[in-house]
Amino acid sequence: MCASLNSDERDRKMTSARRFQRAAVPVAATVVVFAGLLSACGGDDGRAVPAAEPASSTTVTAALAPAAGQAPAVAKTQGWLKIYGGAAPAGTANAVQLDVTSDPSVGQYVSDGTGRSLYRFDKDTAKPSASNCAGQCAVTWPPLTVTRDQSVYASGVDPQLVGFIERADGTCQITIGGWPVYFFSKDKKPGDLLGQGVGGTWFAVAPNGGKALAK
Repeated sequence: MCASLNSDERDRKMTSARRFQRAAVPVAATVVVFAGLLSACGGDDGRAVPAAEPASSTTVTAALAPAAGQAPAVAKTQGWLKIYGGAAPAGTANAVQLDVTSDPSVGQYVSDGTGRSLYRFDKDTAKPSASNCAGQCAVTWPPLTVTRDQSVYASGVDPQLVGFIERADGTCQITIGGWPVYFFSKDKKPGDLLGQGVGGTWFAVAPNGGKALAK
């Protein structure tokens, strides 16, 4: 009788184990999918996509723009992000536009499509691309970000120098020449450069990712 009871007990335990294994499979699959969604900057396979190595060129040429009447072509792809050379066609939705602006005090620098100045931070790194501005710093200096439903258009900036990194909060920040780029919260209108030289570490970003400085 005892042997029979032990055998029945073993059968019950084996059945419970099989049920648990079957239930665990969909749960594990759900966890994997959820983890991939949390990594907004990950590649199509869920892995983080590194920013491209900055090029050494410092020259911006007219060849970066498409011929008159032609729509911009995809010049570079980084993971899921498509980067075009030239201005976004009229009516393009969800475009992140990069333009080159000139100011007598700093020369050429990069702005967004609304004319807001973009900056780089000396405490960041370009090789590898990494941001060291978070928390209150990122409130004062909001990063220029891009999402999966957007594309980037670079006019006057070599598209090969444009990329993105994943920030600690999971958002995707645009880089130029490897340097993460930011707005300055005190700039209120297009062309403002109130962040230039702040703390001796913040500078308008040049088209090649360097510092835009007076000549």
